[in-house]
This record gives sequence, structure tokens and C-alpha cells, in this order.
Amino acid sequence: MVTNKYSQEITTFHNRTAPEPGALAGYGALIAGHSLKAPIPDKLALISEKHKKYSTDTWNIYTPRHAPVNTLADHLTFALKYEGVDLNILKSLFSSIPAKEIKGIVENEPTGQYTRRIWFFYEWLMEKKLDLPDLKTGNYVDAIDAKLQYSGPSKNSPRHRVRDNLPGMKDFCPLIRRTNVLDAYSDSKLNEKIEGSLSPIHRDVLMRAAAFLLLKDSKASYAIEGESPPQNRMQRWGKAIGQAGNNELTQDELLRLQQIVIENARFIKLGWREQGGFVGEHDRAHGIPIPDHISAKWQDLDILIDGLIDTNLKLQNSEFDPVLTAAIIAFGFVLIHPFADGNGRIHRYLIHHVLAKKGFAKNNLIFPVSAAILQRIPEYKEIFDKYSSTRIDLIEWKPTPDNNVEVLNDTIDFYRYFDATNMAEFLYSCVEQTIYEIIPSEVEYLHKYDKFKFQLEQIFDMPDKMIALVVRFLEQGKGKLSKRAREKEFDMLGEDEIVQIEMIYSNIFI
Repeated sequence: MVTNKYSQEITTFHNRTAPEPGALAGYGALIAGHSLKAPIPDKLALISEKHKKYSTDTWNIYTPRHAPVNTLADHLTFALKYEGVDLNILKSLFSSIPAKEIKGIVENEPTGQYTRRIWFFYEWLMEKKLDLPDLKTGNYVDAIDAKLQYSGPSKNSPRHRVRDNLPGMKDFCPLIRRTNVLDAYSDSKLNEKIEGSLSPIHRDVLMRAAAFLLLKDSKASYAIEGESPPQNRMQRWGKAIGQAGNNELTQDELLRLQQIVIENARFIKLGWREQGGFVGEHDRAHGIPIPDHISAKWQDLDILIDGLIDTNLKLQNSEFDPVLTAAIIAFGFVLIHPFADGNGRIHRYLIHHVLAKKGFAKNNLIFPVSAAILQRIPEYKEIFDKYSSTRIDLIEWKPTPDNNVEVLNDTIDFYRYFDATNMAEFLYSCVEQTIYEIIPSEVEYLHKYDKFKFQLEQIFDMPDKMIALVVRFLEQGKGKLSKRAREKEFDMLGEDEIVQIEMIYSNIFI
């Protein structure tokens, strides 16, 4: 039956201005037609009156010939055909309409490829079977269209004649759109390039570089949180990062990592949150929460974390791209925010864990991605802002007496079904920067340091400890020893010797 429910002509939708007047199609039309409380997709579909198909940052414009008939079945089909799968919107839609509407769509065209996918997603998301017989014939179709989104390992669902190639499990299944940027990164095989660039380096230098990179990543991970802990604490966390990939990811392993991160639990209750959580500020006058991001409800943590762990295991044992896997698992963890403290550092640890488990880096080398992230804090923050801005108005909450938040509505789907495309592109760019800039820079520094050390040993017979000290002072003074260093730590050197050391340093390092 044709209805006007979906035929809205718009110029703006949810504060997003369309590039020209037109009618919503696909997911946008379903959100509007059913008043769904679901996050708006990064891109919406608009049917123009003109015969020109094009895209902007937030819209895909289609011509009148692409326009679906204004029925539930046609807009669902349009969404799956052109926009891919949005599990959050589908779950919200299926929860808001009678099951008989989906049953009617299937009965009307039981063997249609989009009909079977709609049927499969309904039963997968809702965990209940429609009163329909299993299909007995017909070719299998993919649940995820690999031309639109990255698919996971596949297994058949004989009832629907659909190949379940979702990259995750029902309790945790972020999806990543296929983009030119991600395809280019994946095709470039960055892991092979790092192997080629490291193979000529002497093993001794490589092992020293690995140790420096661990400490560099640990320092950067704390710096991202605005913290500057004692050296021994950073070294302890660096050691933990160095063991990434050794243990399987379990609830107990995540709890162990939090204990390493926090160390002193006087003011923080360790373990899974048993109250609300948010990232943001407090009103100065009254202490009322001003959240930028609201964490998953603590009552949902068991389901979400077990879902994340199961998805990690599924992708770990598949051919799914290692960096895309790391984006799904690491960003999924920090968005859930299961701990009162330590979430950010464990989130970045999980990047190392996944890359190590997937064999992305050899030579026992840990990618210091935190160092790359630290250089790009505004981009990093923007990713979280983009995720939270589409959800925070959908979360009903009230302040608690201790100025925390208590979430009042059902929000679990926001954390298990989200689009991780921006996160994946950002992480891949950080990995690329690490391979082409940060690791080579560290190796080059060690070569220069060894050359400088050799010359000082030959000329002054200076011990290693003093050479390390003079390098540190010269770095701080941009090639010059300070008056204090000359008069205290290096008072045994003459003026001519100091000038000679500064010149050697300048020739090698500057």
C-alpha cells in the first residue's frame, strides 16, 4: 500500500541542510516516517528533481529514476542497495513496527535478495523468528554488500538463503563503510613496507629502537590524558604494551590491564563500573554534569564487553584487515567506557594487541601509534565528538547526588552498532605516519647517537653514562651546554673541549 508517510520534501533534516530541495530516501525517510530515535548516518540520501547524481560530505544526491516507491519495503530496499547496513536504524525500526509488516514484505516476495536480507536482519537483531517457513531453494546472497562495507568471515543461514558475513556478533557489531581512502591504505600493504624498511637494520639497533618506542608510546599515551606520571610508572606501562598480543583478550585480562594503568587505587574503585559514567565537565556553580560523551549503562557492560571479546576472536581468526579490526575493537572499547578510569590508555593498548595478534608487525616491534595520535589531538577529539554529537540528544539522563549521570532509557545499541569508518581512516593514517616518520626517525637518531658516542669515546675516553648525560644537555640546549652544566656536571672539561664536543654534536645531529 502506498503511503505519504515517507514522501517528505525537505531542505533541512535534523539540523543538516540539504544542498538542494528534495525528498528523503532510505534510512533518512525511515527515521522521519517512524520518528526513530536512532543516530543520523554520516551521509543521508536525497532524491533530487534534477537528473544529476552527486555527493557532498553529508549527502548522497540521487536522480528521480532512483526514487523508491513510498513504502516500507521500497525504502528498506533502497537503504540496503545504496546505503549499506545500519544496524542501529534497523533495530530501532524493527522495534517500532509490528512484526507482521516485515512478515508481509517477505510473503510478498520471499525469494527477492533484498527481501531475504531484510528478513535475516529482522530475526538476527530481534532474536525471534517470524511465522514463516524456511526457504528450500535459491542462491545465497551476502548480508553485507562488500562493495559498500567491509565484510567479515562468512557462514550460511539456510533459513533465509543468506550468507552471514557480518564482521561482528549480535552483541557487538560496528561496521565500516568501504571508502577510497581505506581501500588505498589496505592495498598499500603497509605491514610489508615496514618489514622491508626494517630488514637492513642491525638487530641490536632494532631492539634498542623497540625499547625506545615502547617508552615513547607509554609517555605519549599518558600525555594524551594530560598526565605526566613518574618514569617508573611509564616504564611499567611500556613493559605492558610490549607484551601486547601475548595474552588472549578476556574480561580478566582487561581488569589486569586496568590495575597496571591505575596502580594506586586509593581514589578510584577498580573493576567494571557500577554506576554511570561520562566524559565532560561539571558546572562550576552547582557541580551539575556537562557531558560531551555519556558512557554505556553499567548494567549493559557484561553484554557489551563479552560481545566485544567475541567479535575480537572472530576477526582475529579471519582475513579481516588488521587495522580495521583494531579500529573496531579499540574504539568500541573506549566508547563503552567500562571503567571509572584508565579507559583511554587501555583503548590504545588494544590497538597494539590487535595488530600484534593479527601479525601486522614482526621483529617484536610495537607501533607507537600513541605518538602519532599525540601529534593529532584535534583530529582524535573530533572523532569522538562526531560519534557523541549524534547520540547525546537521544540519551535521557539525570544528575545523581554525587554529580554523576544516571541514564534513564535503553541505549545499548548505540555502543554495539555504530559506524567506525572515520575511526578506521584516522587509525590507518596514524599507522602510516608511524611507519614512514616515527619509526625511521627513532632508528636514525640511534645511528647518530652511536656515531656521536664513538667519537667521544675515541677522543675523550668518556664513559657511557656521561655520554648519555651530555647528549641530554645538548638536546635541551639545542646543541649548546648551559652555563650550569659547564660549571657543575662537566666542570672537568676545558673550554676548548666543550667547544669541540658541541661541534661534533652539531655535525652529527644538527
